[in-house]
Amino acid sequence: MKKQIRRCFALVLALAFALTPCVPATAAGAAALDAAAARAAAYMLGAVKAPEVGSVGGEWAVIGLARSGYDVPEAYYANYYKTVEDYVKENQGILHEKKYTEYSRVILGLTAAGYDPRDVAGYDLTAALGDFERTVWQGINGPIWALIALDSMDYPIPENKGAKTRATRDLYIAEILRRQTSDGGWNLTAGADGEVGANEKGDPDLTGMAIQALAKYQDKPEVKAATDKALVFLSDLQDNKGGYTGWGSVNSESVVQVLTALCELGISAGDSRFVKNGNTLVDNILSFQNADGSFKHTAEGSGNSQMSSEQAFYGLVAAQRSLSGKNSLYRMSDTVRRGEFVPSGAPGPGLPGKNADVKQTAVTKPGATFADVAGHADKTAIEALAARGILGGKSDSSFDPDATVTRAEFAAIITRGLGLPEKTAAAFEDVPEGRWYAKSVATAYAYGIVAGVSVAEFNPGGTITRQEAAVMVARAAKLAGMDTGMDATAIRDTLAQFGDYRTAAEWSRGSLAFCYSQGILDDSVLDVKPQEPISRAEIAEMLYRLLDKAKLL
Repeated sequence: MKKQIRRCFALVLALAFALTPCVPATAAGAAALDAAAARAAAYMLGAVKAPEVGSVGGEWAVIGLARSGYDVPEAYYANYYKTVEDYVKENQGILHEKKYTEYSRVILGLTAAGYDPRDVAGYDLTAALGDFERTVWQGINGPIWALIALDSMDYPIPENKGAKTRATRDLYIAEILRRQTSDGGWNLTAGADGEVGANEKGDPDLTGMAIQALAKYQDKPEVKAATDKALVFLSDLQDNKGGYTGWGSVNSESVVQVLTALCELGISAGDSRFVKNGNTLVDNILSFQNADGSFKHTAEGSGNSQMSSEQAFYGLVAAQRSLSGKNSLYRMSDTVRRGEFVPSGAPGPGLPGKNADVKQTAVTKPGATFADVAGHADKTAIEALAARGILGGKSDSSFDPDATVTRAEFAAIITRGLGLPEKTAAAFEDVPEGRWYAKSVATAYAYGIVAGVSVAEFNPGGTITRQEAAVMVARAAKLAGMDTGMDATAIRDTLAQFGDYRTAAEWSRGSLAFCYSQGILDDSVLDVKPQEPISRAEIAEMLYRLLDKAKLL
């Protein structure tokens, strides 16, 4: 009993506040998963009739119910919001002086319930997470849950005027990566005093949580490498019943964190790396469930643990959502909005001078890749754009990086890359309504990114040359807020290093010079080759570099 009390205390500290389908194969099948989740939801609604602000009997129950799709009375969420509002008023917007995971947990609870955490009784609860040093003071939990909370609805990190170091997503990512242990995992204390000790060992709970936070950033090579190492660690650590030992006991909470991590990554629970002796992660969770829908902390234990029940419930919900192809547990853009989501005063992604319609494209397919780009020079760019649904492969496993790009394909790629709202007005006779590229061409034309080959024709099947690509990318860059203007001297000086630059059409030289000056085109090559067809890989690299320069990644 004392061991369980110590574990519960440690987990409360560890949790603190405590799209891409993942197909959770289970030996029992989807029907058993649905039945278990329904029992858990019914239990939760009865056990937590009036959720409070808290790590047990509070936000986790709300998140599980809201994300489950279970039939919950609207008054349940309205009463929860009123409870939070009263709590925030009473505490004058300060949820905790030091444990900033309190803010992260409540942000997730409110977002799942359909309310905006940026205006609760006049307080912006995301503001606290704009202070990097205060957020990470608590330990690895701070940056992990700050990222999960902020990314749940792509909330911008607000400017916290009292912060010594203003937080950014990159700072939080770097802090998580810094604290990875040599075996590939994470634990609660490694790196707290500076360097991570050579003998530090990861644990399944914190490793799962860290992966959940990093899942959205798999296009970053350093994040992908850390994640891959962590997955090997978790696979090796899994026991022959499909579960995990954490904090001294085989328990339900540890397997929940690993399952949720896989679903956030888009990895099937039936992945061979995570099936031991025929048992999946979902099978293991189900082994802890009581007849009333609650869950035990350990398989040998009796009764139920409310903390275990809440975590196991949302783990099953994560598996259910993934099986049905819905947004993952923590990607909440699909939540039912019960309150008004007001625009934030902080600037969102992008440059200050961008067109208001230009939007950052979110990662929806983390981990997307293709067999034929392994080792390719443009692999990072291809995977980053594929993860955001900006471009796809010729098949699930093939990208065909050396293939040429048609004008129609380019229009689709560039408009998705800039997140532009679709236009439908037909502009060209050879782009009939109903063709897959019609709206993309109409959108690219409406925003001045592309033009026709004549007044009436677009030539959608025509091949894009390098000089044409440069012109269109430069137009997109201007729309994204970049200064594309260069005088004649600057254009000449930039292009003079290339022996064949005079073969480029006059109308393209300014755009080519801009792309080279901004690193959108690689100036280490010897020739421009302006009239040669550009490849799919080259277009991916150009757009990736443009979006990076425009702060839209």
